[in-house]
Amino acid sequence: MAPRPPNYRQQRGDRDRVKQQKKQERLQRREDDAQRRKEERDALLGPGSGPHAPDSNTPGTPESE
Repeated sequence: MAPRPPNYRQQRGDRDRVKQQKKQERLQRREDDAQRRKEERDALLGPGSGPHAPDSNTPGTPESE
């Protein structure tokens, strides 16, 4: 096995920092895209039309009977 160069740990640290930075950028981009899609969906459907919004056709309400 060949010996490692004298600055191996420095180079390894540089590579690890670049890798972590790219990972953070990808994560941030994904979160931004998800937020943008959510805002677009809310704009199309209107506020209060999410999965926890009350449904006007819920059984047991006077309007639906």
